[in-house]
Amino acid sequence: MLTISQLAAYAGVTVRAVRHYHRIGLLPEPERDRSGYRTYDAVAVGRLIRIRTLADAGVPLARVQELLAAGPEEFAGGVQEIDKALRAEIRRLQDTRSRLARLAAGEHLTLPQSVVDYLDRLRGLGVEERYIEMERDAWIMIAAQVPHSIDSVIAKKHEELDDPDMVQLYSLLSGALDWPADDPRIVEVADIMERLMVRAVEAGEVGTDDGIDDQFVDLLDSTTANSSPVAERLRAILEERGWRGWIRIERVPAERLNTELPPS
Repeated sequence: MLTISQLAAYAGVTVRAVRHYHRIGLLPEPERDRSGYRTYDAVAVGRLIRIRTLADAGVPLARVQELLAAGPEEFAGGVQEIDKALRAEIRRLQDTRSRLARLAAGEHLTLPQSVVDYLDRLRGLGVEERYIEMERDAWIMIAAQVPHSIDSVIAKKHEELDDPDMVQLYSLLSGALDWPADDPRIVEVADIMERLMVRAVEAGEVGTDDGIDDQFVDLLDSTTANSSPVAERLRAILEERGWRGWIRIERVPAERLNTELPPS
C-alpha cells in the first residue's frame, strides 16, 4: 500500500493535486488505516495517471470524470467535442494576440493598411513625424466615417503624390508648425494649394459625393484651422482669393480659374 506522497510520486503529480482531486470527487478518498493515514493501492495509481493524462491533454477537470466513466465510443466523441472547443479557444487567443500586436504597432490598431502605407510614404518623403501625427488623427476619423471607401480615397491620395506640387506642399507644411503667422512662406503654400484646387476643379473633382456628412466636414475644417497660426493664416489668404473649405471645396471663384496662377 502507498502513502499519499508515494501515490503522487508514482503518478507524477503533487500531493496538493491529489488532495484537490479528492475534494472535487475525481479520485475516491480511501479510509484511514489504524495509524490514521490514508493508503492507496494500484487501482488509485492507475486512475490518478489517467486523470493527469487527460488534464495534461487540455481536458477541463469538469469533463474528466465523464470521460473516465465513458465507453470507447462516448470517449472518442467527448474528446472530439473538447478538441473542437479548444480549437475555438485557440482562434480566440490568436485573434487577441493579433489585436495586441496591432496595439503595439500603434497606427495599425485604428487605421486600415492602405492608410498606414500612405503615412509611411509621407515618411519616405521626409515629412516630419509631428505633421504625420496630425494627419494620422484626421485619417482615423475619416476611416471611421467611410470605412468602405477609404481604400479608394487613399488610392487617389497616392495619385496626388505623383504631382510635384503636392510633394512640395508636404515639404513646406512639414516644417510649418513652427512658423510665425507672418512667415512669407505661407503665401508660397497658399499658391501651391490654389494650383492644386484649380486642377481639382478642372478635373471635375469638386462637388462630388464623398460620403462624409457636412457636420463632420466642419469638424475636420475647424480642427485643421485651429492646429496652428499658420493654418489660420492660410485659410484667410485662400478666402481672400475666393476659396473656402479645407476638406471639401465649398466655393469656387470662377475668376481665379481664368487667372494665370504663380508657376510651380
